[in-house]
Amino acid sequence: MWTMPATPEKLSSSVIAVPPMARNEKGVICKANNAKIIQAIEAGGVHIFLYGGNAVFYHIRPSEYADALAVLAECASASSLMIPSVGPTYGVMMDQVAPLRDFNFPTVMILPQKEIADEGGIATGVRRFAEAYGKPVVLYLKHDRWLSPETVGKLHRDGLISWIKYAVVLDKPEHDPYLREVLDVVPSNIVISGIGEQPAIIHMRDFGVAGFTSGCVCVAPKLSMDMLRAIQAKDYAKAESIREIFRPLEDLRNGIQPIRVLHHAVAGAGIASTGPMQPLLGELTPEQQSLVEAAARELRSHA
Repeated sequence: MWTMPATPEKLSSSVIAVPPMARNEKGVICKANNAKIIQAIEAGGVHIFLYGGNAVFYHIRPSEYADALAVLAECASASSLMIPSVGPTYGVMMDQVAPLRDFNFPTVMILPQKEIADEGGIATGVRRFAEAYGKPVVLYLKHDRWLSPETVGKLHRDGLISWIKYAVVLDKPEHDPYLREVLDVVPSNIVISGIGEQPAIIHMRDFGVAGFTSGCVCVAPKLSMDMLRAIQAKDYAKAESIREIFRPLEDLRNGIQPIRVLHHAVAGAGIASTGPMQPLLGELTPEQQSLVEAAARELRSHA
């Protein structure tokens, strides 16, 4: 496992995979199948992994958190940067500091919470966690104006931010004043587009962010890496043609539910068994599973 800091050079060298967490039929984290997923992604040239929403770290049991961390650390190759998540509640994230200290992850992502939180409290929580952990964190901007640009800038200036996952969903991502304002206060080389392949070209070309995260990269990692390289080379026609290949599975994720669809897509593509969904998330219907499996296998055929 990569244990050096998540530098801008490292961040721009790979698509950031956001995989599901495989479990066995009893719902227990399965090391063997998680290793298969990691190895399949690494074989496509991807070497940064972020375990957050798709891995359902929102609902992970405190009693299994250390086991999950061990799986990530033990299954990664020496060049792979593994980033777990903490939270989303303040009490949970602070209790997660203790098991994290038994490993050497360069950073972790704080899962965003919206309903029982406010800007001043979020900023204080990020600061207290980063200080307790002793390392800068990944700031996940998932909601428009969740934190003001001024607050984001102060957290960065104080050395508390490793990088930012920007994932505010808009109908027209090219018109995004919040992203513009965030980029006025932090360097663009630590900001990553966090919504998969679909807005990645716009975010990288028009806003200058450093790269993108992806869930569908788990199904076709080499293809996603080809898209990243095409954008970096300013070959936008090639990048656009690749983006369209990802669209059918992404449309299913948007139309049904992103986490559940990806969880079953990885299994449906024949990569590894991912097991049952973690409650409080439900299962797909048989009809939905058929659609997802067909789209995943079609995407996998381009890998």
